[in-house]
Amino acid sequence: MMAVRVDLNVSLDGFATTTDQTPEKPFGDDWPRLVAAYAATRTFRTRVLGDDSGAGTTGVDEKYAHAYFEGIGAEIMGAGMFGLHQNPDDPQWRGWWGDEPPFHVPVFVLTHTRRDSIEFANGTVFHFVDAAPEEILSRAIDAAGSDDVRIGGGIDVVRQFLRAGLVDRVHLAVAPLVLGSGERIWDGLRGIENGYDVESEVAESGVTHLTFRRD
Repeated sequence: MMAVRVDLNVSLDGFATTTDQTPEKPFGDDWPRLVAAYAATRTFRTRVLGDDSGAGTTGVDEKYAHAYFEGIGAEIMGAGMFGLHQNPDDPQWRGWWGDEPPFHVPVFVLTHTRRDSIEFANGTVFHFVDAAPEEILSRAIDAAGSDDVRIGGGIDVVRQFLRAGLVDRVHLAVAPLVLGSGERIWDGLRGIENGYDVESEVAESGVTHLTFRRD
């Protein structure tokens, strides 16, 4: 049955973004640590980096990385995740995902900036929409057919859909580190766990995979 999904890497204190970026280090030092276990998996190396050598971890983290791409028929993301804020006035800007974005499905980008859709040869199509979460989700469900829809990020976009009660499954890969600042997944969502069944699994890397699932 079709589901609306969220998958995020977060710290022990619940932060999904970092604040230590500099012009010299645009991702900062904390972000690679936050996503290290995911980035080390075979699926990430193949799907995101285009590495077909078979290198990468194959344990519990790999199981969740593989599931991340499985059964997705459409994606929803914010303008920041697409990279629109970096070049807001350039109509030729095609996002920071490169010429082969790893989605391979229609992607709905939330933005107040009107832009034409961008289509890639691998099946990824970015549509730029300005609408409420319910309306955007309806369009994504139509595009996904019988497959799932993922709310990809950023964190504010995820919280909008959680507050609206539109998410069926939330997977959090909780890395064993404390960030202390950034954007926290649970801000403004007190008690939301009461609507879900919760499962956990600890990976060899020390990452705890929490899954909140609504029947």
